[in-house]
Amino acid sequence: MDRPRSNPSVRIIAVGMILMFCYYASSVILTLLVSILAAFVLDPVVNLMERGRMPRALSALLVLLAAMLILSLLGYLFVDRVDQFAGDWPRYSRLLKTAVQTVQDRIDQLESRFREIVPRGRTRVREVAIAEPVSLSRFLLRGIGSIYGVLLTVAFMPFLVFFMLASKRSLWHHTMELFPLERRHRAKQTLDDLSKMLRGYVMGNLIVMFVLIAATFVFFWLIDLEYPFLAAIVSGIVNLIPYLGVPLALFPPFLLGAARYTSAGPFVGIALVLIAFHVVAVNLLVPKLVGPRVRLNALAVTVALMFWGWLWGAVGLVLAIPIAAGIKVVCDHVDGWEPVGRWLGPT
Repeated sequence: MDRPRSNPSVRIIAVGMILMFCYYASSVILTLLVSILAAFVLDPVVNLMERGRMPRALSALLVLLAAMLILSLLGYLFVDRVDQFAGDWPRYSRLLKTAVQTVQDRIDQLESRFREIVPRGRTRVREVAIAEPVSLSRFLLRGIGSIYGVLLTVAFMPFLVFFMLASKRSLWHHTMELFPLERRHRAKQTLDDLSKMLRGYVMGNLIVMFVLIAATFVFFWLIDLEYPFLAAIVSGIVNLIPYLGVPLALFPPFLLGAARYTSAGPFVGIALVLIAFHVVAVNLLVPKLVGPRVRLNALAVTVALMFWGWLWGAVGLVLAIPIAAGIKVVCDHVDGWEPVGRWLGPT
C-alpha cells in the first residue's frame, strides 16, 4: 500500500513552523549547532586516543579540557590586546568621526549642487522617516539574546560536547532506531555524509583562518602597524566571509593606519595585499580544503548568508554555509527532495 503524500500546503506550513521555532528558540538551537560542530572537530582525536586503549569517556574529557585550555589562552591574548586598544580608542574615535564628517560634507555638497540643477517649480518637499540605526552589539548578539545568553551558551557547551563525544556509540545506535528497518541503511549513509561534510568544512576553514591570521600578522608587523595581532585576528576571521570578507577585513588596518598615514598610498598598498590574501585563500586554499565537502552553488551560498544572517545576525553568517550544505546532504538522500539538492549543488 502506497504511503499518502503530503500536499504542498502542508509542507509550507511545516517549513513555516520550523522557521518560527528557529527564531524563538534561537539561543537553544545555536548552542546545539555550535556544540555539534565542536564535537565533529574533536571526535577524530578522541577516536585516536580510544584506539590507544584509553577509555572513551576519559579521552573525551582530556581532549575537551585541552581544547578549552587552548581557547582560553587565545582568548586571553585577544582580550589583553583589546584592553590595550580600548585605552587608545578616544584617539581613533576622533579620527573616525572626522572621516565620517568629511564624507557627510561631500554628500551635502552634492545635494546642494543637485538642488541648483533641479528647476524651482518642480521641487517638492518630502517627509523622510529616519529609522533607528542597528547597533553592532545588537547584530552580534542577535539570536543569542544578550550577554547573559552568551554566558549561558558558554556554560552549557562543554557539557554538551562532552556527552556527545563520550556517548557517541549509544547516541548513534539510538538514532538509527528512530528510523524503520528498511530505511536505516539510507539514514546511516546520510549521517555519514553529513559528518564528513561538517568535519571537512570546520577543519578546512580553521586551517585557512589560521593561515590568513599568520599572513596578515606578518604583513602588519612588517609595516609597523599598531596592534598587529589584534588587527590580524579580526581581518583573518572576517576574510572568510563570502562577499563581505574583503571590505570588513580592510576596516581594522585602515582605522589603525589613519593615526599614522596622511596620504592614500599606504592604504592602497594595504588594500592590495589583503585582497591578494583573500584571492589566494578563496581560489587555492578553500577549494582544496573545503570545496570537496561543501558542494554549493554561488546563488545558494548568497541566499543562505542573507537569510541566516537576517535571522541570527553574526552567528547566522558563520553557520549559514554548513546549514545550507547540511540541507543539501539530507535532500540528496530523501525521496522526493532530490531536485532541491540538485538546485543547491554546483552548476
